[in-house]
Amino acid sequence: MKIADKTVAQFHYVLKNEAGETLESSQGNEPLAYLHGANNTLAGLEKALTDKEAGDKFSVTLQPEDAYGERQENLVERVPVKHLQGLPSKNAKWKAGMIAVVHTEQGQRQVTVVKTGKFMVTVDINPPLAGKILTFDVEVLDVRAATDEEVEHGHAHGVGGHQH
Repeated sequence: MKIADKTVAQFHYVLKNEAGETLESSQGNEPLAYLHGANNTLAGLEKALTDKEAGDKFSVTLQPEDAYGERQENLVERVPVKHLQGLPSKNAKWKAGMIAVVHTEQGQRQVTVVKTGKFMVTVDINPPLAGKILTFDVEVLDVRAATDEEVEHGHAHGVGGHQH
């Protein structure tokens, strides 16, 4: 079966930056599962996955507009320190360059700490990989028809997908 709208694809990936350094990998973990055609993954990656089948291996390099978008310099805000989540330990303190999670009306969002103060922190709300050229090495493991429930919910369920 080929990857197309209303199919669920499972795949492993290695994400690399422009210098070829590995930034992230699903190897050694559960594969990623997504509902094709539901905007559940990067636009450029979804386009590259279209018509692929289980067993296919490929690499795709994405420009920022097909990945996390261009960096926007005006996306810097001050937020109370208490709203940041993700410190590695209780005794750790936020420092410039660290990635934190904040809860917004649109859900969880990763932010980059720019400057810290006692009660307030300046954060960059651009996605950490915004403005970057990224390469994905992909191995498609499985493709199946989506269930009616997955189509209705707009995402894949089960291993590598959303768990209800």
